[in-house]
Amino acid sequence: MTNETVRIYDEKAADYAAMTDDYNTEDPHLSAFIDAVPKGGHVLDLGCGPGMAAARMVATGLSVDAVDASSSMVNLANGRQGVTARQASFDQIEGAAIYDGVWANFSLLHAPRGDFPRHLAALHRALRPRGAFFIGMKLGTGEGPDRLGRFYTYYSEDELTELLADAGFTITGRRHGNAPGLDGTPSDWIALASHA
Repeated sequence: MTNETVRIYDEKAADYAAMTDDYNTEDPHLSAFIDAVPKGGHVLDLGCGPGMAAARMVATGLSVDAVDASSSMVNLANGRQGVTARQASFDQIEGAAIYDGVWANFSLLHAPRGDFPRHLAALHRALRPRGAFFIGMKLGTGEGPDRLGRFYTYYSEDELTELLADAGFTITGRRHGNAPGLDGTPSDWIALASHA
């Protein structure tokens, strides 16, 4: 994730929290992810943002490692009941077989294309056998800044599913949609559920 992307999230953290609060509390993908993780399991919320998903996971009894590159997002997340978040980049995710699930909800789309396979490999390694993995991404081609200056990398559905398969993931579900992001621009997106 670029420094400029982190800076924008630091500045817009409150706006992002207001925009996503209801979505995260009612998200059917999050409900399915929680159901796919063993009761009391240990999960990684990669790019936790203001912590709504992490708080919901904690409330169901999961042990949540919530991380975000934005210090403002981490501060907001730490204000939620039961959430302990820390500042970390994608490159700081290490370890083997330590998580029962990884929730990567529209976070890895900020990784440069050349780094994406390495990040997927690290997440697969960090998951226990058959650990749950959820990823949300915007669909499209190319990479570059949005209207706010945040860096994005876009993938086709075929390209994304191939990259997940190459990293060792087995896709178990998918859903498509279209919604405006923080910059107000509607985007096609895909949500993929899988396991290690």
